[in-house]
Amino acid sequence: MIAASGVTGEKYAVLGLGRSGLSAAQSLIAGGATVVVWDDGEAARQKAETLGLSVTDLTRFSDWPAIAGLIVSPGIPHLYPAPHPVIAAALKANVPVDNDIGLFFRSFAASDWTAFDTPPKVIAVTGSNGKSTTSALIHHILQSAGRESQLAGNIGRGVMDLDTARNGEVVVLELSSYQTELARALTPDIAVFTNLSPDHLDRHGGEGGYFAAKRRLFIEGGPDRAIIGIDETAGLFLANQLSMAAQDDRVIRVSSGQKLSGPGWQVFARKGFLAEMRKGRQVASIDLRAMVGLPGSHNHQNACAAYGACRALGIAPKVIEKAMQSFTGLAHRSQVVGEIGGIRFVNDSKATNVASALNALHAFENIRWICGGLEKEGGLGAFRGQMGSVRKAYVIGREAARFAMQLECETVVTHVMAEAVRTAFEEAEAGDTILLAPAAASFDQYDNFEQRGDDFIAAAKRIIQGGL
Repeated sequence: MIAASGVTGEKYAVLGLGRSGLSAAQSLIAGGATVVVWDDGEAARQKAETLGLSVTDLTRFSDWPAIAGLIVSPGIPHLYPAPHPVIAAALKANVPVDNDIGLFFRSFAASDWTAFDTPPKVIAVTGSNGKSTTSALIHHILQSAGRESQLAGNIGRGVMDLDTARNGEVVVLELSSYQTELARALTPDIAVFTNLSPDHLDRHGGEGGYFAAKRRLFIEGGPDRAIIGIDETAGLFLANQLSMAAQDDRVIRVSSGQKLSGPGWQVFARKGFLAEMRKGRQVASIDLRAMVGLPGSHNHQNACAAYGACRALGIAPKVIEKAMQSFTGLAHRSQVVGEIGGIRFVNDSKATNVASALNALHAFENIRWICGGLEKEGGLGAFRGQMGSVRKAYVIGREAARFAMQLECETVVTHVMAEAVRTAFEEAEAGDTILLAPAAASFDQYDNFEQRGDDFIAAAKRIIQGGL
């Protein structure tokens, strides 16, 4: 665990007692602070009490002048659509509001680093889609290259639960917009921006607020190097803002689908091949077509971003290529569950918005598409003209009928996962892919996207094992 810095003798409050909140509270205590905690859920409060934490109802708290700071878990609204009552009270009392990410960047560097031959580095990855795969791939490449590495943030462990820094190690953080928006300190050595598509708009007051939350990672502290996906206008704008000139190689531009050139530093993928360009010359190339864990052009963009980050650390192209070959992908992200009779089952439950679902639809052919859930802002209009690979859609969720009416393909409303998977399999032929890519949130039927993906996997495995 990383002990929080600069908190000795102070009193802190923690709101939200999930993974990040619990680790933040324990880190503050390890740093010498007195801590009171609260969660609106009774089960979370009971768990905190079993860990010896001081549970205090912050919704009725009045002694805010005694609080040095409020640490907030990422899922709790702090601005839009309205601040949580506890946050509103803290803001009114002028109590600094932060999250565990800000606490991490204030605490990670320690005095004993002077004894290290190679100072530790932090790589932070954000974006709408692909940040989990990109983060995990960077971590995998580092480990394959023999570099000490830890993975945390929006994936894996809470950041304050990380081990204290080791000589030459690299910490890889996946950061959501919720995390970047509130953090009072953001100082990674390398920052990665994958892409931007509409998501979480209610939490950020629209697309501008959403982009501004992502952009903070690059402007608050200023990373030494930035890897920016430029296939959307937002990324192209961000890369331009961060560059002092065309030849400024502090910015590595990344693309999947377009050839990049010029005097700077670029990494792009076209027709299944990754190319690295520096000062107008190609210096490396990797064949991505056989990378089992990186199917489709969207994963090729992830590969380019991870490649750029690792090259910024000085890792050789051949070492990166070998590591990519052994990368198996992530659960719930283009995850191949199994195959029977030439029919393949693929779980992409993490495709919770239209853009990520489209990526999945473009990555496979002859698709029996399982989709639906809580529709997000922006609607499903982006699917128009993009359904050529879909043979039929099987729509689940509370809003299944309305969801199905918006799709330009043959649909059937099944509502529940097991029925959708069974019906899709009964109608499938050899060469088809039964793909879960919901294009919607899961909260109408499941606690999270992982639970939804697990339900799909269980249904698929029953079929594969012969138990329809």
